[in-house]
Amino acid sequence: MSALKVLRRQKVKYRIRKRVQGTAERPRLSVFRSNKGIYAQLIDDLSGKTLVAASTKELGLNTLNVENSKKVGEGIAKKAVENGINTCVFDRSGYLYHGNVKALAEGAREGGLVF
Repeated sequence: MSALKVLRRQKVKYRIRKRVQGTAERPRLSVFRSNKGIYAQLIDDLSGKTLVAASTKELGLNTLNVENSKKVGEGIAKKAVENGINTCVFDRSGYLYHGNVKALAEGAREGGLVF
């Protein structure tokens, strides 16, 4: 990835993070996408702790595609509901809400998370 793309994503990410904050009752669903996988975490920003995490690696999925992203979303929603978390705020981390990021969000909604 070129340096300009990285800087642009960082600026967008900081702009989003100014407004989005997670609490214990309503944690932040943070998404990280790489070329090989997608990762999601539910984070309580007040205490600085990760409450629940899921990834394509953890689920044993080797490729990054829309179907696998949806499975990660459903996986994190299942873990969250088991831990008593039903609502969250979505943090797309500077990525466009399209493709894999959108599929992860839809999978989380289908799994029972409300945001």
